[in-house]
Amino acid sequence: MENTSLQQQLLEAGVHFGHLKKKWNPKMLPFIFAEKKGIHIIDLNKTVEGLQESAAALKAIARSGKKIMFVATKKQAKEIVSECARKVNMPYVTERWLGGMLTNFNTIRKSVKKMQSIEKMLNDGSAENLTKKERLTLSRDKEKLEKVLGGIAAISRVPSALFLVDIGHEHIAMAEAKKLGISTFGMVDTNCDPNKVDFAIPANDDATKSISIIVNYLTAAIAEGLQERQSDKDNEDEHSDVEESAEAKAARFEKKADGGDDRNKRGGGGSRGPGGPGGQPKRRIAGPGQGGRRPAGGPGGAR
Repeated sequence: MENTSLQQQLLEAGVHFGHLKKKWNPKMLPFIFAEKKGIHIIDLNKTVEGLQESAAALKAIARSGKKIMFVATKKQAKEIVSECARKVNMPYVTERWLGGMLTNFNTIRKSVKKMQSIEKMLNDGSAENLTKKERLTLSRDKEKLEKVLGGIAAISRVPSALFLVDIGHEHIAMAEAKKLGISTFGMVDTNCDPNKVDFAIPANDDATKSISIIVNYLTAAIAEGLQERQSDKDNEDEHSDVEESAEAKAARFEKKADGGDDRNKRGGGGSRGPGGPGGQPKRRIAGPGQGGRRPAGGPGGAR
């Protein structure tokens, strides 16, 4: 996507609209283009730079096979983020950020396993032995856990990066990520501190259109990274198959050569000379009257 067309799309989506001047954070000054009717206007050139830098970093993370967690508990961002995260099979949190979801990940995993065990009981029919009230309680517990933990049920370890739609609203998640040294990416409006995240994307984090265009752009970059990872895997498999076939061919020739040596050994271990095995000549046994020694007293003997 060209910079000009991207800027035009960002402009049409209202990405450049910031907060009121009285609510601004002075650290956002480098990203503010102007002020209009008491509202700060974000510099879209800075937005494009931050967006492309973040997309490249997320693409590299996805290509390496690591997980990126999407975090957006704001009402206008929930559906957009959950849909995009499911497209690229990445974990997401859109309901409520549980304290310790990263720093106390083992306990969170226990809750996920509990949710999965309840789901298994309800599906395989083992819950039919319970009373109606107990089954209803299990169903409610499952719904409650799935609502909060459904987006992270598939991950077994802490993700390598976090993408936050509003870093001010998701300050708990950002603090936990910083504590664990996890890379953070975030949409930063004019009322937030861009230095709190590793990769800041100056943008309007309240408008649905603005959130949609930013999240979809980053999701496309992640999908491209995953596709390149799959291509690398396919090339490695093909290369290993070629090497294996070459090795099999060499082994076949070696086996054939060994078979020839075995036949030579069974044949005597050398070239046959005149007379018999091993080149030893046969001994002639002369018969009577064929040039042998005459017996004593016979004709032609001593007189």
